[in-house]
Amino acid sequence: MSRRFVGFALTVALAACAPAAADPNAAVYDAWRAQRSRLEVTARGDVARDLGLRRGPSGLHEGFLLHLRGAGGHGLTVRVETNVDITGPVAVHAGDAVEVRGEYVYDARGGLIHYTHHDPRLRHPGGYLRVGDRTFQ
Repeated sequence: MSRRFVGFALTVALAACAPAAADPNAAVYDAWRAQRSRLEVTARGDVARDLGLRRGPSGLHEGFLLHLRGAGGHGLTVRVETNVDITGPVAVHAGDAVEVRGEYVYDARGGLIHYTHHDPRLRHPGGYLRVGDRTFQ
């Protein structure tokens, strides 16, 4: 056998043994199942429903329900809130693919992910919201 073939075979064998990339939605589901809050998470899924805008004590927020993708999410749906006074308007529609990074807060219905933007006061880790090729922070 040639050295080139042996090298290729070894590379393929090692790749097969490597652990699969962890499903980020598993962390959200695990936090929900354990009823834990105040965890930084990343989640991927599809917008199930746009909840529109609402005014809160920290500004104007846009909310939507995110149905988690993949086996790690176990079909869980979480509410996402982003402060549009910081990110600017984020137009999401049912069916949009979204990736979100923020703080998870437990509730029995699936939980909430908020702080999906940078913190101008630098007291909280920054998050983001990615819709298609646009990222909002």
